[in-house]
Amino acid sequence: MALATPIPALSSDEVTTGRVLDRLAFVVLGVVGIVALLTFRDYGLSWDDYTHSEYGDLLLQFYLSGLHDQRALSWVNLYYYGGGFDLLAALAAKLLPFTLFETRRLMGAAVGVLGLFITWRIGRRVGGSAAGLIALVLLATCPLYYGHMFMNPKDSPFAVAMAIFLLGLVRIFEEYPRVSIASGALVGTGFGLAFGSRIMGALAALALIFALESHARGIRSAGARLGRFVLALVPAMVLAYAAMALVWPWSVAEPLNPLRAVEYFSRFFEKPWQELFDGRVISVPGMPRSYVPTLFALKLPVILSVLGFGGAAGALVAAFRGNVAANRRAVLLSVALAALLPLAVTIALRPAMYNGIRHFVFVLTPLAVLGGLAAVFLVEIAARRLRFAPMAAALVLVVGVAVPVVEMVRLHPYEYADFNGLTGGVAGARDRYMLDYWGLSFKQASQALRARLAERHETKPADRRWKLAVCGPHRSPQVELGGDFETSWDPTGADFALMLGEFYCAKLDAPLLVEIVRDGVTFARVYDIRGRSFPTLLTQPGL
Repeated sequence: MALATPIPALSSDEVTTGRVLDRLAFVVLGVVGIVALLTFRDYGLSWDDYTHSEYGDLLLQFYLSGLHDQRALSWVNLYYYGGGFDLLAALAAKLLPFTLFETRRLMGAAVGVLGLFITWRIGRRVGGSAAGLIALVLLATCPLYYGHMFMNPKDSPFAVAMAIFLLGLVRIFEEYPRVSIASGALVGTGFGLAFGSRIMGALAALALIFALESHARGIRSAGARLGRFVLALVPAMVLAYAAMALVWPWSVAEPLNPLRAVEYFSRFFEKPWQELFDGRVISVPGMPRSYVPTLFALKLPVILSVLGFGGAAGALVAAFRGNVAANRRAVLLSVALAALLPLAVTIALRPAMYNGIRHFVFVLTPLAVLGGLAAVFLVEIAARRLRFAPMAAALVLVVGVAVPVVEMVRLHPYEYADFNGLTGGVAGARDRYMLDYWGLSFKQASQALRARLAERHETKPADRRWKLAVCGPHRSPQVELGGDFETSWDPTGADFALMLGEFYCAKLDAPLLVEIVRDGVTFARVYDIRGRSFPTLLTQPGL
């Protein structure tokens, strides 16, 4: 069974088929890369993007100054985060012929494609070429992953770091009790870049191996093998510390700083606000336990959810089967826990929840890998009875991934806002859930406003700048519109109002200049409010 057993020796026909599937994987990666190169300029700034860009520049100055310029070690609250992506983007912006934020979009796409490659490698290693290809396709056609990889400076790079760590875990559990140089480097690099949120799953898999070997070999022999394994990982941990220090210098400024960061993020660290969930406006610290499972059910493509969570269940069953090798069981357990444990802990502890499920993008890689394993397993079972099962399965897969691809094309460049057919797409989700919570649509709205004014041959007043009242993130229109405009939350005396399509931004009784619409849903509006008076831009003053 595909979930339970290692890949057996392959026949010449199977080797040829594997090569074809591997080439198809490179075709998929190439297509995603080309599309990303053609479209990366379409993505706007998120709420946090500008501040993150400043953090990246300060980290770069920290190193260029020989560690003397230490502003990065106290910048806003971002010094509590690793800044690897911000540092990389700041360096790339010095070398590439694009604007700063175009460079950030491009580097985000590059990191995202790297995550797709790592996902393919994990799936291929655990389940063979077919499982690897399916895992790659499932992740590449997931709007949540694809949309976030362009503009999310936190969760998308973190997801890729965790994927590297998971690949390293898979390799070291396969090699147990040895640890090859390459596997140790992957574990150390991934752990250091991600600061180890998946360590609980790794320890559980290691405990399983030790328990199984204690039963088969005796506790003394199992303990000796575990000791050799832990010693072999020491260089990886040194590498992990070095990687963490590179991308997060504050973490090594004082020995207890990583623990201070854990304590900081264990409590809600900003003034609580409200978000829309299931048709209700709820304070983010008070979100119900149904928040995560509901949004996973509605945000992921149905085929990814069915295969991914089905594969997780199968992997857990296989991990505790008596006829499966201990190494294989540890691999399956580590992948399954990588997908399930973060969700289970969140549901149990019920922390503050907001911005949809962007904080769980890192779960998508193991979920896609498990989906690939489940798909191969189901096809092998069906093929024993039905001759044309592989062809039928390929057709189902094509149709299953075509649905989210079509949705992404219709929503571009707001793929991350997608909801699947269970809620009627974004049209059905508009009045029940947050869509463009990061305000990406302000890029297109700002550009359309400038074009509309040029079309009407309007120029700014001679004695002042245009005043733009903005309900949503201000940095995006500031970057797109430049010095001819000033932004404010106060509509008093404003010329125009730029309004995000979310629940907290009011619909104004004023001439509509611009409307950004996708799939029948308004993402942003620009009103001409000259000569009109509005007390607030918000539907709930003080929100």
